[in-house]
Amino acid sequence: MTTEFVHLRVHSDFSMMDGLNKTKPILDAVAELGMPAVAITDQMNMCGLVKFYSEAQARGIKPLIGCDFWVINDDYPNDPFRLTLLAMNNEGYKQITLLISKAYLRGFVAHRPTIDQQWLAEHNEGVIVLSGGREGDIGRALTKNNASQLAQSVAFYQSHFPERFYLELTRTGRAGEEDYLHRAVALSEQRDLPLVATNEVCFLKPEGFDAHEIRVCIHDGYTLDDTRRPKKYSEQQYLRSGEEMLEQFSDIPEALANTVEIAKRCNVTVRLGEYFLPQFPTGGMKTEDFLVKVSREGLEQRLEFLFPDPEQRKEKRPPYDERLQIELNVINQMGFPGYFLIVMEFIQWSKDNGIPVGPGRGSGAGSLVAYALSITDLDPLEFDLLFERFLNPERVSMPDFDVDFCMDRRDEVIDHVAELYGRDAVSQIITFGTMAAKAVVRDVGRVLGHPYGFVDRISKLIPGDPGMTLTKAFDVEPRLPELYDQDEEVKDLIDMARILEGVTRNAGKHAGGVVIAPTTITDFAPLYCDDEGKNPVTQFDKNDVETAGLVKFDFLGLRTLTIIQWAIDMIQEGRGETIDIASIPLEDPASFRSLQKAQTTAVFQLESRGMKELIKRLKPDCFEDIIALVALFRPGPLQSGMVDNFIDRKHGREDISYPDAEYQHESLKEILEPTYGIILYQEQVMQIAQVLAGYSLGGADLLRRAMGKKKPEEMAKQRAVFEEGSINNGVDGPLSMKIFDLVEKFAGYGFNKSHSAAYALVSYQTLWLKVHYPAEFMAAVMSADMDNTDKIVTLVDEVENMGLTILPPDLNTGKYKFTVDSEGRIVYGIGAIKGVGEGPIDAIIEAREQHSAFSDLFDFCAKVDLKRVNKRVLEKLVLSGAMDNLGPHRAALMATLPEAIKAADQHAKAESYGQSDMFGLLTTEPEKVEQAFAHVPKWPEKVWLEGEKETLGLYLTGHPINQYIDEVRYFSDGKLKDLKPTGKDQQIAAVGLVLGVRVMTNKKGRRWAIVTLDDKTARMDVRFFPDAFEQFESLLEADKILVIKGQVSFDDFSGGNTITGRDVLDIVQAREQNARALALTLHLDDWSEQKLDALKRLLDGYRGGSCPVQLHVLHQDAEATLLPSAAWYITPEDQLLHDLKQQLGESGVRLCYHSA
Repeated sequence: MTTEFVHLRVHSDFSMMDGLNKTKPILDAVAELGMPAVAITDQMNMCGLVKFYSEAQARGIKPLIGCDFWVINDDYPNDPFRLTLLAMNNEGYKQITLLISKAYLRGFVAHRPTIDQQWLAEHNEGVIVLSGGREGDIGRALTKNNASQLAQSVAFYQSHFPERFYLELTRTGRAGEEDYLHRAVALSEQRDLPLVATNEVCFLKPEGFDAHEIRVCIHDGYTLDDTRRPKKYSEQQYLRSGEEMLEQFSDIPEALANTVEIAKRCNVTVRLGEYFLPQFPTGGMKTEDFLVKVSREGLEQRLEFLFPDPEQRKEKRPPYDERLQIELNVINQMGFPGYFLIVMEFIQWSKDNGIPVGPGRGSGAGSLVAYALSITDLDPLEFDLLFERFLNPERVSMPDFDVDFCMDRRDEVIDHVAELYGRDAVSQIITFGTMAAKAVVRDVGRVLGHPYGFVDRISKLIPGDPGMTLTKAFDVEPRLPELYDQDEEVKDLIDMARILEGVTRNAGKHAGGVVIAPTTITDFAPLYCDDEGKNPVTQFDKNDVETAGLVKFDFLGLRTLTIIQWAIDMIQEGRGETIDIASIPLEDPASFRSLQKAQTTAVFQLESRGMKELIKRLKPDCFEDIIALVALFRPGPLQSGMVDNFIDRKHGREDISYPDAEYQHESLKEILEPTYGIILYQEQVMQIAQVLAGYSLGGADLLRRAMGKKKPEEMAKQRAVFEEGSINNGVDGPLSMKIFDLVEKFAGYGFNKSHSAAYALVSYQTLWLKVHYPAEFMAAVMSADMDNTDKIVTLVDEVENMGLTILPPDLNTGKYKFTVDSEGRIVYGIGAIKGVGEGPIDAIIEAREQHSAFSDLFDFCAKVDLKRVNKRVLEKLVLSGAMDNLGPHRAALMATLPEAIKAADQHAKAESYGQSDMFGLLTTEPEKVEQAFAHVPKWPEKVWLEGEKETLGLYLTGHPINQYIDEVRYFSDGKLKDLKPTGKDQQIAAVGLVLGVRVMTNKKGRRWAIVTLDDKTARMDVRFFPDAFEQFESLLEADKILVIKGQVSFDDFSGGNTITGRDVLDIVQAREQNARALALTLHLDDWSEQKLDALKRLLDGYRGGSCPVQLHVLHQDAEATLLPSAAWYITPEDQLLHDLKQQLGESGVRLCYHSA
């Protein structure tokens, strides 16, 4: 090593509290500086180790393994100090791994993982320690002149780390640094302690400092200009060159030389790219033989189910036996029998314990061994699924079963695996949250001190789509570049956000990844936990943990399996019917009739608007068509024209050819027939290569992968192989090349049929349940979506469209989840009421079960524990309608709540008094509260509907349009359900509630919208093209009643009418345009000067409008009509009409329309 300096303390973004850069840019910069080695020592983790080690080696840079630790001891029990540990050898790497894991499992201090200094004594072998500079215990003792503490610390390190402890020095321009440095140099001379220089690197260039400061503020919760913010970093903490460090430490050259010496002493070899599986218990048999035995037994059971008739079974079994033997040979030769057995065991345990398991996911459904072992539930031979797509004997890689479990009980399966293989051998896997486009704009805006509204305006322009980046957002939202160019503050915010976008922000738990080690997890990876030392996960992510040698098993939670199970349970409970969902017929006519009508809301994978449009065009009539649907509904096929060809061929509008009218071969018919000659699946690409060009299926899988990657040199090689193989099979060379080109084109769009088939089965199961047990299925779906108000709104609409009845929440009959009563009606789940929560609901149900149904509000409050169900919760229950059966009406219930709570309190005291006064010693009996409901008027429908909207997210017992029902006929041309398509120059007016506004951008970058309008009789989409949308955007808001004028046309896709919007009015504007006058009737017999003044004051607040006021005055037998001057023209707002009716009575206020 000829260099003069090596960086021994560098933080990557995996430090999460600080550190700006990812591993690759760090290593690129190190290579550019010509440094032969570097240490990345992130704070309390080695999350980036695998990436760092492999990428450093690829660049010829020596990776030094280490970590920055927070440490406590008797002197600093609550204020941890800093040390850096570097691994000299593999034993040192092991000890550092154990220390990090121990810190997370046992060492949290003030929400920060720490190690006890005594643990260092136990784990010192092979470890070099850097003192931590000013932040170490020695640094603190030096700066505080604490001689006894200093002596104690030095003795500890010299005792446990002889010749492996270095006093760390920095010169980064931070306060107190030079004072500490001089004291440390003096200590070095006194105690013969070697010195080492570091730069505590957190970013690569000096100009990275500002972004780093913002990154730190985001983590710590400060704004940049907050005077309380600790200034812990300086602009000099960048990746200095060797020359710059030499200049900094020219007076202490040994501190630089020691960095090189340490780098030479550190020699760790991390074993990567090998696989280590735990031993599966086989009762003394060889693992390979045990797999053969259980596979053959399992296949026999499957065949008995598939072909109950013995003669038929005998006839059908040869291809199954042959395929099974081929797969077993491959699995055993590749060394993976244990993997299959491990997966088999935890899936069988799940099924034995009533935990729903999916039929398969991904390419694993192509394995007959998996089907025989009940890992999957789809016969791969029936659906032409290929084993080699899952496990290719010509490409050694680990098999990877993704297994779906019921969301509710997935953790039970993981717990079982931990119990079986040892809790220290099983762990879930870490995942990292990064600063994504939308969030990083909000974070940076907050730290820069911008007002919330300013930041919110920018953030809302960034689409919330998964994988959205600022670059993509600028492409799809034209207002972003406009703002960026026009506003300097926006530009500065976005520029900073771009630097921080993608930086690691936090750590979490991977959705399904679990690793099972043959020994302890820490032999392969350090552990990370939450701040209570619970929920341990590997510090390596799902890719790195496999590279490190551990085998990943995916335990995925699929809510659809939970829904299916809940529905089956309700069917069993309510109807006494037992459903075996795995055995339902796949050719049910009623299910396909419903499917062809696209009645697929809540049906797994088939419920999106785009999918429904595709279903209406395709009109699926068999299970293979559902498999195709899942594969077709993707951007590639939709944009390539493949979908149109597929549909036209299915319905006879285009001739079927294999694969093309001009270039086809009869041998491909059997492969392509299920997809009408279209190359839709990856498996078909493999089969074509096998049949036409003589590829093995393993070789065909390599061809498929090569086509996907489109590498020219590899494709040229494959073309030659394909052509030669085709000619050897008697296929014309030029024809084979034309077919090769077609296959290559479609290979880019091809989908994994195994995955498509497995998910199509789950789709079909949900469809079948919805058709045959609609109430139970929809109740289960709504229960699964209780936290998603928008989804509940859609589902309630669907329930009504299906002709089912949904009852409001009811504290006497309802449960936490949605249920079905004995009459087949869906009872609203109390858990779906916003602002209530599971704890209060549990208390209510416990009280109901313990005592009996609640007779009224007072009885309810007396029986329920009001410590668990507070007044705020009670108010939500009233607003939602859940208490409608406990009092006269909601207004009375709300007004009576304080008295009911007081009465319950007195009731509790009275009971206590009775128990305490056994000997008649108490003299003051608790005061009794009269139990009577408050006499208050009912709420107007608008008020109670707003309460439902607030607590349920929807209007359940009425519709906002009801209050305008007498007026609507004056400014609309009829109900939505009665509207007919208009002529070219015709316009209609429609009135309805805006349910939602979807804003889109056209190819020219202009925004347009689809507004969904509802008037209680029907629902209709209204299109606002760019000019109209720009004009009326401010009026187009959800929950507004609007009058929309435009043309009506029939939409082929939706199968209904749509409106093209030309003009929009809100209800007040519509009144002003159409009302002749506001007529007020005054009875002077009981009138007074005060009442007249009150009326004038009320009208005065709404003057300036265009609606005349007409006073109809009655006195004894006389009457007169007065028309005040234009100065008294008013704006006829809802509040004015409401207040006038309060003064003059319902009959005394009337809007007169021109046609009235």
